[in-house]
Amino acid sequence: VQLVESGGGLVQAGESLRLSCAASGFAFANYAIGWFRQAPGKEREGVSCVGRSGGATYYGDSVKGRFTISSDNAKNTVYLHLNNLKPEDTATYYCAARWRYCSGYSGTYNNWGQGTQVTVSS
Repeated sequence: VQLVESGGGLVQAGESLRLSCAASGFAFANYAIGWFRQAPGKEREGVSCVGRSGGATYYGDSVKGRFTISSDNAKNTVYLHLNNLKPEDTATYYCAARWRYCSGYSGTYNNWGQGTQVTVSS
């Protein structure tokens, strides 16, 4: 099982990024994929998730209306579109997988990527 994030970088406030989470080694279409982020000195925060029961999507309150999650099953990849970025979005972003249903609790996810850094300057 492998999850690989990419797409992070250094941007200015108001700009956009697209993060990718490429999955391999498991039945991608049966697993919910969540995005979490962690800034230095802060707890890991749930950002977004796409489930496998009707494709339900979820967003944390701090990113609603600015971030969008999408899934390309043909490419075994989930994308997180980050729009109107703010300095407080600066963090390492991780994707993680769990069976079918989304959860806001990071401890319920079995597999994690290595993370990709997003830095937003003001």
